[in-house]
Amino acid sequence: MKLSSGSLAFCLMVAMVVALCDEARTVEAVTCSPLELSPCLEAIRSGAPPSATCCEKLKEQQPCFCEYIKNPVLKPYIDNPNAKKVASACGVPFPQC
Repeated sequence: MKLSSGSLAFCLMVAMVVALCDEARTVEAVTCSPLELSPCLEAIRSGAPPSATCCEKLKEQQPCFCEYIKNPVLKPYIDNPNAKKVASACGVPFPQC
């Protein structure tokens, strides 16, 4: 069976659409909620090592960090030197907003 160039282009386009749809399903939307970071509060306040739950939440909430930095209520926690230590310990890059 020989495909014409139009049929081949159509098949490639369908394959790309299927691949993009599969990728879109695997990406979950993040709901930015600073309360989700409460497991990290003690580590940020005290400088203690973060818990596994804290690291999970940091990774989950990472897309929200710049939004949190702009919030005057949250900014002192984000600017705290221990926050950078916690992020580093969890392998989460500190945001450059």
